Amino acid sequence: MTDEDVQTALRVAADYLSSAHLRGSLGLSVLLIHAGGDGDYILVHTWIEGYMSDLAIFTGPVGDATHLRPGRAGLAPCVWVAAVLAYERDAVTRHVLDSQGSVDERLVAWRGDVLDWRARSGDRRRNGPGATPTRC
Repeated sequence: MTDEDVQTALRVAADYLSSAHLRGSLGLSVLLIHAGGDGDYILVHTWIEGYMSDLAIFTGPVGDATHLRPGRAGLAPCVWVAAVLAYERDAVTRHVLDSQGSVDERLVAWRGDVLDWRARSGDRRRNGPGATPTRC
């Protein structure tokens, strides 16, 4: 994953999140960059009102971030990325919803609870870098 890939992912996420308030976003989001064996993926997962979440998946050919497009209807994360999203769900529940303290204190705790793990994706061309989470 190059710095250019990360910058592209951040631009895609920013574009998508620019209208997130229309979908009830609470302003808490996670960006996942996944180098899959069949292509590259950017997932933007944001928490919305009513204890719900919104997930957008963008896909593109391997190593060509300029061709990222919204994923097809019904596309769901692979098992590796789903594990990262489950961790994120648990982290927001633990630190934001179930925690005591001010909102600022809870958000600092949530931002500090970062999964230091690289999912095994079977991506031989990049030695299986997996999903890289970034909180937005």
